[in-house]
Amino acid sequence: MEPDVLGPPYERQTIDLGTDDEGPVVATLVRRRADRPTGRAVLYVHGFIDYFFQTHLADFFAERGWDFYALDLRKYGRSLLPHQTPNYCTDVSEYFPELDAAATIVRDDDGHDTLLAMGHSTGGLIVSLWAHARRDAGIVDGLFLNSPFFDLNLPWALRRPGAAAVARLARTAPKRIIRPGLGTVYGESIHADHRGEWSYDLAWKPLAGFPVRAAWLAAIRRGQQQLRAGLEIPVPVLVACSTRSFKGMKWHDSASLADAVLDVEHMVRWAPRLGRHVTLARFDGGMHDLTLSGPAVREKVFAEVGRWAEAFLGAGPTVRDEAEVRAPASRRPTEAADPAGATAPGG
Repeated sequence: MEPDVLGPPYERQTIDLGTDDEGPVVATLVRRRADRPTGRAVLYVHGFIDYFFQTHLADFFAERGWDFYALDLRKYGRSLLPHQTPNYCTDVSEYFPELDAAATIVRDDDGHDTLLAMGHSTGGLIVSLWAHARRDAGIVDGLFLNSPFFDLNLPWALRRPGAAAVARLARTAPKRIIRPGLGTVYGESIHADHRGEWSYDLAWKPLAGFPVRAAWLAAIRRGQQQLRAGLEIPVPVLVACSTRSFKGMKWHDSASLADAVLDVEHMVRWAPRLGRHVTLARFDGGMHDLTLSGPAVREKVFAEVGRWAEAFLGAGPTVRDEAEVRAPASRRPTEAADPAGATAPGG
C-alpha cells in the first residue's frame, strides 16, 4: 500500500490487470483501517461516472470496527489512464478480475473473516452479478446496494425495443457515442461549487459526465436482463433507495430531495430477483447516492445500514487482539437464508 490522494489514513494499492485493446489496464484498491485490528471489512464499488471520495462513509464503518476498502474500477477515477476511454467496458464481467483480486487482498492478505460488498448505482449491478457468479465460493457474506442500476431511466419504448438497436450498433461501432453526457442536475445537487456540500475531482467525475457509448450501454442491458431473469445470491442483501425520482432536465429544488438519475420504482420492482433474502429500505428525501443526501436523511441511512449489518453480519469475528497473527480466511460456502425469514420488497 502507498499513500492515497485523500491523505492519511487512506492508502491505495494498484492492481495490474494486464492489457486490453487500448493498452495497459489497472484497478485501484483504497483502504481505510479501523482503529483496532478487526475481522470485518467492507468492499465498496462506485457507480458510472464516479470514483471513491466519500470519506464519511468509510469513517462510519471504521468507527464501528470495520476495515473499509473501496475499489476504483478499471478506467474510472484513480485507475483511468491517459490512453483509455473513460468508464468504458464491453461486458460487465470485465470487472470481475479486479473484484476477485480485491476480495483476495481483503480476505487472504489482510485476513478478514467477514466481507460486506457495497455497490452504488452501476456498482450495485456489477457486484450483484459478481456475487451471483461467485455464489459457491463463500467470498461475500452480505450485499448493500445503494440505489442500484437495475433498469434504464427511459420510457418503455426506448428501454426495450431500443435495446436491440443498441446491441446491433455495439457490434459494428462499439465506441459510437449514444449520448454525450447525463446532464448536470445531479452533479449540481451534490458538488460544493454549485448546490451541494461535497468536494470531489471534476476530472474524474465531471458535472455532466462522460459520453455513453454503444458497447457500454449494450453491456449494461445484458447485465440487467440477467438480473431480471433472476439471480441466486445466497447471502443477505439490503437494497436501499429514495422514495421518489426527479425527472426534470433543468434544476429545481426538489432535485436535492430525490433520485435525479434513476427510477427508484425499477429498484423496488427488480430487487426480489436478487436472491432469497432481500430487505428493502426507502428513504424520504434521499438522493441518488443516499450517502450524499442531506444530513438528516444521511443519518437515517447510516442508522439503517448499521442495524442491518449488525443483525445479519455482526455475529462473526469483530475486533481482534493486537498480537494475533492474521490467517487466510476460510472459503466455506455460505448457506442461503430461509425464504421464510426474508423481507421481500413489493412493487
